[in-house]
Amino acid sequence: MHENRTEYPKRKTQMYQQLQELPKKYKVLALIKMDKVRASQILPLRKKLKDDVEFVAIKDKVAKLALSKVDVPGLKETIEQLKGQCMLLFTNMSPLKLNLLLAKNKVMMPARGGDIASIDVVVAAKNTGIAPGPMLTEFKEAKIPTKIDQGTIWISKDSTPVKKGEVINTKLAALLGKLDIKPVEAGVSLESALEEGLLYKKEELVIDIEAIRNEFAQAHQEAISLSIEAAYVTPENVSQILAKAAQSARSVSVESGYMTDETKEQILQKAHAQAQGLASKAKDYKPA
Repeated sequence: MHENRTEYPKRKTQMYQQLQELPKKYKVLALIKMDKVRASQILPLRKKLKDDVEFVAIKDKVAKLALSKVDVPGLKETIEQLKGQCMLLFTNMSPLKLNLLLAKNKVMMPARGGDIASIDVVVAAKNTGIAPGPMLTEFKEAKIPTKIDQGTIWISKDSTPVKKGEVINTKLAALLGKLDIKPVEAGVSLESALEEGLLYKKEELVIDIEAIRNEFAQAHQEAISLSIEAAYVTPENVSQILAKAAQSARSVSVESGYMTDETKEQILQKAHAQAQGLASKAKDYKPA
């Protein structure tokens, strides 16, 4: 006969209690899907962000049960996303800033078969410390030149078995792992984030900093141009507006023949040119 459980493992009990307290303590709850992230990527992030972010690895059933008891706006939508291996992050910083920090803190990882090389993978000439045997075939297939010396495999000269952007096959990934070469740059990104009732989707959390910087620069330049055209004086544009007004005043002075110390030379040059033009026409004039 089935009996209801009255005791649960200590770890699950602690997780349950944590997940009832943390959503009330912090403004932001963010979600990471761990099926796309290696555990070794999380450790340095925990250390770097320990004062600002709490990382909680969860079991989806326990998390769903705990969070369903918490009265926080928008939490229901987050609960629906808790499928498979997940990790929750709790913080008071904005979701956009958090995702940006995670993206900046990338680490180099050992390769798996099918991974894309993030760099040109250079295998330096050295003593590998590996005994001769079947491994020689793997080096040969990877086109890494070797020799046997003092009972170990030596790489005889620097080589590049795979270049940036190329696929790393399973055998080469295993070989690079034995040589302690990490050719894959990996980062962590948020799947979603909940901030004071507002749920951000993954694509809404990605910011192109350079594009935004360019947009601000363009908007600033357009605002300056508009203010100059409208003669709306600000500390940033006052010198340009005065320069434009001075130039306009000189143009009006020259066009109207109103002499000033600044425009008399241009007016006289203009009058001289007009007189020469008129004289030339008079010279060529022949009465009918």
